[in-house]
Amino acid sequence: MSLTLDTYRLLGRSGLRVSPLALGTATFGTEWGWGAEQDDARKLFDRYVERGGNFIDTAPTYTNGSAERMLGEFTRDNRESLVLATKYTTLRRSGDPNSGGAHRKSMFSSVESSLRRLNTDYLDLLYLHVWDDTTPVEEVLRGLDDLVRQGKVLYVAMSNVPAWQVSRMQAIAELRGWSPLIALEIEYNLAERTGERDLIPMAREMGLGVVPYSPLAGGVLSGKYRRADLTTTGAAAGAGRRKDANLALGWLTERSLAIAEVVREVAAELDRPPAQVALAWTLQNPAVTASIIGARTPAQLENNLGALELDLTDGRLARLAEVSAISLGNPHDLLASDHIRSETSGDLKIRARR
Repeated sequence: MSLTLDTYRLLGRSGLRVSPLALGTATFGTEWGWGAEQDDARKLFDRYVERGGNFIDTAPTYTNGSAERMLGEFTRDNRESLVLATKYTTLRRSGDPNSGGAHRKSMFSSVESSLRRLNTDYLDLLYLHVWDDTTPVEEVLRGLDDLVRQGKVLYVAMSNVPAWQVSRMQAIAELRGWSPLIALEIEYNLAERTGERDLIPMAREMGLGVVPYSPLAGGVLSGKYRRADLTTTGAAAGAGRRKDANLALGWLTERSLAIAEVVREVAAELDRPPAQVALAWTLQNPAVTASIIGARTPAQLENNLGALELDLTDGRLARLAEVSAISLGNPHDLLASDHIRSETSGDLKIRARR
């Protein structure tokens, strides 16, 4: 499986072609206490595009809007060749209860603001960022379809939404002739595989390309953390803040560190950095269209891009699967059991036909 950034893949049930690794821009800016200054962010962007990359992932909230503003400058000369993906729902202004959420007013306001910051007339892909469990799905879908009909958005997608809601929305969109969903952005990595229970099978069935974020589990799978980091603070201020964030998000745990240890072992056998092994694992999943990578330096970006050239053998994939295994839960574990398989091949199937 030797890939390049210009080994383009179709995104979901659409004709849109995207790179197998998307460039995440949550590191564009230092407002969160870590990240890349504008000049360094420009180097990251240029290097990604020079290598053939075309899929850029951002959001209005990333570094308080700096990521979108930087992209507005960086894409002046090559906007048409890029697939720009941004999101809506999570940006809230103090004193304005309608400045966030999945509803129509928030949607249209957020899109107009993103268009201004990105210095563009249209968005290639718009995600609903976080489900609010409040707005009727018909309101969301009709609003997204209106944006497509107006030419301000080309394709629509979901992120951080329950599987049953996404499948319901896709069915409604198809029934009413509204713009279909083509992508599902989820947290997915060796330390976080719960998407395999419902989200990923649903996406494959309903025609959505899976776009994992945090494929390195906040850097835990890159091998830079040890068990001592569960209790101690990083020496550098930025490292300490990032470690504290990983603890708060649940990425830095005994389990994730045990997984990271096996990733390091496999990486040592291949003479590759651990981050490349963790990224290559996502790329070899046939359900995954493109994983989102983030970097603060060109060296980190080049390291991540090296995953495109890495082909994990069945044996190594099995070792990684074993250490990161999860229970699929009910009814999936039951349906996969030998008991059910043996019964459905015999009398149970006959009774069902009767």
